[in-house]
Amino acid sequence: MPLYHPVQIGKLSLSGNLFLAPVAGYSDRAFRSICAECGADFAYTEMVSSEALTRNNEKTENLMSRAPNEKAYAVQIFGGVPETMANAARIVLERTSAECIDINGGCPVPKIIKSNAGSALTRDPDHLYKIVSAVVEAVEGRVPVTVKFRLGWDAEHITWKECAESALKAGAAAITMHGRTRAQGYEGKSDWNALAQLVKFVHEKTDSKIPVFGSGDAFTPEDAKRMLEQTGVDAVMFARGAMGNPFLFTKTREFLTKGTITEIPVEQRIQTGFRELALLVEDMGELAACRDARKRFCAYSKGLEGGAALRKEIVAAESVEDYKKIFGSYLG
Repeated sequence: MPLYHPVQIGKLSLSGNLFLAPVAGYSDRAFRSICAECGADFAYTEMVSSEALTRNNEKTENLMSRAPNEKAYAVQIFGGVPETMANAARIVLERTSAECIDINGGCPVPKIIKSNAGSALTRDPDHLYKIVSAVVEAVEGRVPVTVKFRLGWDAEHITWKECAESALKAGAAAITMHGRTRAQGYEGKSDWNALAQLVKFVHEKTDSKIPVFGSGDAFTPEDAKRMLEQTGVDAVMFARGAMGNPFLFTKTREFLTKGTITEIPVEQRIQTGFRELALLVEDMGELAACRDARKRFCAYSKGLEGGAALRKEIVAAESVEDYKKIFGSYLG
């Protein structure tokens, strides 16, 4: 099979295997729209709180909305109470057109762990089973349910195998693993050997019917190719590597299919940032969008000549006009 290929998640057919991960503060509708434009085959929303969803929190509703150009997307939910997660899944189906629901078993943030969610679930694979079961039952086969987790809690508690067994037994249609423990956060290296073992384990157990996706340390097209070759994952999920760099999808697809990489001109990078800003303004109003876009333009400016001086100006931008002036003088 070629490295770039279609993927089947339950009854959902995707044309390719380059995905955008659920990244808090980034994977909103505006950025997902830009990634779709740049060739992402599938994207996940930022994680959505099951508690907030069942309380009808308006901000939470906005996190789930689909970008008009997304062919398919998944809503990722998190929580520690099976019944609440089941209710949240029903709400997702009622209020969105999402093709998939993903369960967060990987977030290492203490606030999330305190609610027995995110990577707390790697400490208790039995509880993970209850949560996945409840969500699978709630959606009644209307969309596939997938699970994303980490290697384990820490180096002494590597539980990916137990978590995979729980997810499969509960009816998960796909599994994603980030090859770091909760204790590592984003430090150290992602363990691609464990990822390869997970692929072998899941494919053997399910006769290759359940796909496995890889996350962690995929920053370049070359990384994606190595991950696919070394681990056998069915798809690569880009997270931090795509921040300010949605072109990673374009370049990776080109690299996997043709073996070449076409560099993106500086002007095009900046124009793409402005398109993302315009979408943010539509979604949240100018001031909030311009403040939120500071981190995004800082990411777009990485690797640019004079980038450090540029970023000093970006972090003070308050309006679209400010950004136009900053980049107008930069481009001369």
